[in-house]
Amino acid sequence: MTEILDETDRRILNLLQRDGSLTVDQVSEQVHLSRNACWRRIRQMEAAGVIRGRVVLADPDLVGCPLEVIVMVRTSSHDEGWIQRFQSTVKAMPEVVGAYRMTGDLDYLLRVRVADVPEYDRFYKALVARVPVSDISASFVMEEIKETTALPL
Repeated sequence: MTEILDETDRRILNLLQRDGSLTVDQVSEQVHLSRNACWRRIRQMEAAGVIRGRVVLADPDLVGCPLEVIVMVRTSSHDEGWIQRFQSTVKAMPEVVGAYRMTGDLDYLLRVRVADVPEYDRFYKALVARVPVSDISASFVMEEIKETTALPL
């Protein structure tokens, strides 16, 4: 479907990426379509998987996890059993808000949200107790310059 998204679909997506709470009436008004035509386009994009879901973005400071940590993981074990164990462990840890298998020197990069450094230490100890790793290092985010869930369309 991404190859056949026209300019109107892209405008609809841009609006919904920035505010998923917009009503169909509000979206249709802004993209100059009838309510029904707009609704059909949104449903088609949902059915095709272009729109994967709608979420609420919570303020990390106000919900108690202001510290973002970038965790870099290296492993000497690349067998299927270790990979499955690592993936299931990471998926089960709510502090992990992003997990990526990487090329280059790093094997995995994790984005972690916690309350403070002692909470990160608890996370770290829990992770290494569940999955053996060769090296793990962390960088604490000092300032968030840009964070968005909106994809460039």
